[in-house]
Amino acid sequence: MQLNGIVSSGLGRAHVFMSQPHYQEQFRSILGTTAWPGTLNITVEQDHLVHYIALRNKAGIDTLDADSTSLEQASNVDVDAFDALRVRGFLRDGVSFGGATAYRAKISHDDHIIDCAILIPDLTRHVDVVEVISGPFLRERLGVEDGDEITLHVGE
Repeated sequence: MQLNGIVSSGLGRAHVFMSQPHYQEQFRSILGTTAWPGTLNITVEQDHLVHYIALRNKAGIDTLDADSTSLEQASNVDVDAFDALRVRGFLRDGVSFGGATAYRAKISHDDHIIDCAILIPDLTRHVDVVEVISGPFLRERLGVEDGDEITLHVGE
């Protein structure tokens, strides 16, 4: 499955979650390495949004803000072949860190292709924004900035 989108800035808070040892242990099993303490946000292009909604649905994440046509089309997208990898949440010092679902992928821009994973937090407001995790710092490794086009190949 391919998802095309545009690099966009997030809220800048992912590093608080991504740097947690409990998550990093799980990211190692997903990525084969620890993850850069941050995410690369990709705003999915409209033609590919139904594919992302189908992945969200498989992860059990409500997509209440999506229009009914996209929801109906997403129900017809076959995502059975993609492993939904569970990232368990935890409690630390009275603070709850939520769980997420990850899908292995590759991200490409120009001639660069890097192993990564799509991370869908259990609690997220993003309907059309994919959060991507990887061992390297993706903005630097891919040489991308806000507004650049990116391709994600899910399940590869």
